[in-house]
Amino acid sequence: MDSFKNQMNRRSALMAMGTSALGLAAMRLPLYADNSAESMRKVLPKFSEKSRELLRRRVGEREFSGQISTSDADQLGRNENIDVDRLMLELIALAETYSRAPISNFHVGVVVRGTSGALYLGANIEIPGQCLGFAVHAEQAALSNAYMHDEQGVAALAVGGAPCGHCRQFINEMSPDGGILILMPGKGPVKLSSILPDAFGPAALGMKHGAFPVRRNELALGGTSASPLAVAALEAARKSYAPYSKSPAGVALQSTSGRVYRGSYIENVAFNPSLSPLQIALAAMIVAGEGYANISGATLVEAQSANISQRAVTETVLAAIAPNAKLQVVSAAA
Repeated sequence: MDSFKNQMNRRSALMAMGTSALGLAAMRLPLYADNSAESMRKVLPKFSEKSRELLRRRVGEREFSGQISTSDADQLGRNENIDVDRLMLELIALAETYSRAPISNFHVGVVVRGTSGALYLGANIEIPGQCLGFAVHAEQAALSNAYMHDEQGVAALAVGGAPCGHCRQFINEMSPDGGILILMPGKGPVKLSSILPDAFGPAALGMKHGAFPVRRNELALGGTSASPLAVAALEAARKSYAPYSKSPAGVALQSTSGRVYRGSYIENVAFNPSLSPLQIALAAMIVAGEGYANISGATLVEAQSANISQRAVTETVLAAIAPNAKLQVVSAAA
């Protein structure tokens, strides 16, 4: 409980700064920004020093992307003498440190297990001054993390409390058979189908599968040359899941650190909650330990024949969080 209070006090102090430009700059890293052994101990007090050090090293790696490999997850389970479900529940506290919730001050972390055995972190994101519809729920962030890592499917999702209806609908697109396990503290695992009976799923609009496994389309850029950021955005657009609007799109964000973060559009049969490519790219950037102030450039790739466009919402949100980052919009053809 003391650890939880400490985390909340630190969050309250940082989130109080969140509405100012200075606050956004200060929130470039997770809440344990120093990545010290002491900070990791506060986040994961029940873990052994051996496990905390393993995680501290991974999180501190330059290319960390919110993924805990299958081998690392196995090692953590052995270190703590717990099964993978319990491990996921314990790691919720780590995922929660990536939360960006300056509007609600309600912080949620989620851990997803892919069918490969790898674990994926995600946390809720709110954009200061923007409509609540652009918020990313922690379940969405973690699932999109698994998607962007080309997982073939999802087996389980650990969260601190029962997912809201919005998230249950989104999870259903990832596991239309309702078989994904929902893990919550103090409760036994339950299948999604038991908390989302009579689901409205992809089959209602003629689909025979959901978002997983990730499939690629044949979009291509015209011309003889393209910028590296446009190529990265095209890669994201080619793996977008847009069966209902037939409007694949992808975003690539350039960071001042030199890293590039991609986001693929992911639709839902209910339309809302779909995730825009920018939302997914921002979630990837945050779970990697960077923040909005680090965005130096952005490219959106959309299909020429798209029935809907991501341009307006991408421009609006970028103007709010990274006003100096110019958006390039590129059309691609099948």
